[in-house]
Amino acid sequence: MCGIVGFTHVSKRLPERVLNSALRSIVHRGPDHQGEFESEQVSLGATRLRILDLSAGDQPLKSPDGDVVLVFNGEIFNHQELRSQLQRAGYCFHTRCDTEVVLNAFLHWGDSCFERFRGMFAVGLWVQSQRRLVLARDRMGIKPLYYCLHEGEIFFGSELKCIFAHPNVTRHVCLEALDAFLSVNYVPAPLTLVKGIVKLMPGQMLEWQFGGARLVDFGKRNLRRAPASIDEASEELDSLLADAVKEQLVTDTPVGIWLSGGLDSSSVLHYAAAQSDKPVKTFSITFKGSSGDESQHIRHVSEHYGTEHVEFDLHPDADLAEAIEEMAYYSDEPGADAGALPTWFLSQLTRRDATVALSGEGADELFAGYLTYQANQYSAIVRRLPSFLRRAALACATGLPVQDGRISFDYKAKRFFEGCLLSPEMAHVFWNGTHSEKEKQSIYLFANSGQVGSWVSEMRPDRGLQGYLDFDQRYYLADDILYKVDRMSMAHALEIRPPFLDPRIVDFAASLPDNFKLNGRTSKYVLRRLMADKLPARVLHRSKMGFDIPVHDWFRGSLRQFLLDTVTRDAVEATGLFRWPAIEGLIQRHLERRENAGYQLWGLMVLLMWMKRWNIELPATEQVSEVLVEDLELAESSSPQLALSSS
Repeated sequence: MCGIVGFTHVSKRLPERVLNSALRSIVHRGPDHQGEFESEQVSLGATRLRILDLSAGDQPLKSPDGDVVLVFNGEIFNHQELRSQLQRAGYCFHTRCDTEVVLNAFLHWGDSCFERFRGMFAVGLWVQSQRRLVLARDRMGIKPLYYCLHEGEIFFGSELKCIFAHPNVTRHVCLEALDAFLSVNYVPAPLTLVKGIVKLMPGQMLEWQFGGARLVDFGKRNLRRAPASIDEASEELDSLLADAVKEQLVTDTPVGIWLSGGLDSSSVLHYAAAQSDKPVKTFSITFKGSSGDESQHIRHVSEHYGTEHVEFDLHPDADLAEAIEEMAYYSDEPGADAGALPTWFLSQLTRRDATVALSGEGADELFAGYLTYQANQYSAIVRRLPSFLRRAALACATGLPVQDGRISFDYKAKRFFEGCLLSPEMAHVFWNGTHSEKEKQSIYLFANSGQVGSWVSEMRPDRGLQGYLDFDQRYYLADDILYKVDRMSMAHALEIRPPFLDPRIVDFAASLPDNFKLNGRTSKYVLRRLMADKLPARVLHRSKMGFDIPVHDWFRGSLRQFLLDTVTRDAVEATGLFRWPAIEGLIQRHLERRENAGYQLWGLMVLLMWMKRWNIELPATEQVSEVLVEDLELAESSSPQLALSSS
């Protein structure tokens, strides 16, 4: 596992120490080695976390003739299979690392090599004789890759801060991306929150040559026959999961399992335990005393498999503020997913005893594990009712007493009936998002009601459940879940591997009929059938909890002062992006328990911290219209100032 960075300078000289500065900014991703390659046209760098063949495999790696140079972040889990094919074709290997396999695969198969990789990766390849740069990102977007086309050159890196190292790159907020962030909790690729810097999409290759760039999609789904029965599907999934976990356990460093006590992580543990001749290491976060605590389930599964278990109880008295402030640096882009905080502490805990851990990410998006997929079905029925009845139902839900649970009944009821007033596409992202369009219009000076609508038009609800799953795999999974796990784990030099995202399992899941995934109210039906005689019954039948903090409660308690010290009038108005009276009202309603707005406030808080940490500014050319200014002045003059003291 590594961090990679590169700058072309075919027509313009690269300022001194830019490459070195970029490498230093991502040394946390690869503390074991940092290497550089510099020529007249390109400067490449890589930081390495040694996982395989610890004494060899440092980067950048050059071809025998020196014409091709590789920087590579990730793991190729079928590298042994590819190595054998390449050896038969006459290629020689000097290490056991998959890095050398990637280079020789490119030399042999060219750009089509990426279709053969089964793994998680971000790759940069420079072909000196052609003055050609090739970038590629794995099919599911497990590993990140950013790039910036700048005055005929291209800059790229594993994190935004790599590109920030170049002094000529401006740090202006992308208003389009911010509009999406406020709606859905994350920034959908290819956008980033910095204007002019974009993400390479999952399963995409970029070719840059002579100042021009071309994008090619290589990560297309392999169509396959659907299993004839649920028993056949369970049997096939059994074989696929066993193979995927076996491949991903291969490492020359200590390995463990992230265990939540739920179906997905417990399934990964089951197959890992079957492959190991000694107790498996497991790591967990608990929330003792909270309604979302899973400690009893975790310990039951741990005892069932006899694991070497370590856990950390994340409670309000832990040093939460310091961790949140550190996350502003490592997050790279702000993520409004409050689950980043327990992921931070879990990564910190795991790294003390392991360098690699397997996790259950991806199962929910493949096999319909979220409540939103059930909500899609129920809302189709509710939308048959006249709009006045749906609005009446929303009014009743809004009047429910506000509870402190992570995703409490009142919160779910209100969100559900709000979604029933939207189109199926908009409702689907709203249920996983934060601000409604009305609320966003009230707080954000540059709100564009059509922005999110045009993006979600890619969704295909006419394809049934799979239409929603495809959309979530492309955006929510890559840009929220996998983004969060990558940044929080790599901040601690920890590699996380998700067996469910093996391409063979992804293709298998897509081939299944909808009722093999969501069967009535039973989510992940085929996975539950498979694990019925393998896991403890309580794991199979318990409700999904989600890996999150009780953010509503903590913002009224231990994190109240931190919230008020961060989301201040001065901080908000300094951005030039928001209306303070509307945000002030949101805070007040939350603190007075008139509304659960913890998720919205978390997103605003981390956004302000990120903008301050990285000096992100409003573009000078973007001016608030006179109408907006008048609206702002009117709101401030007509709204009484709300006291937000910590008392």
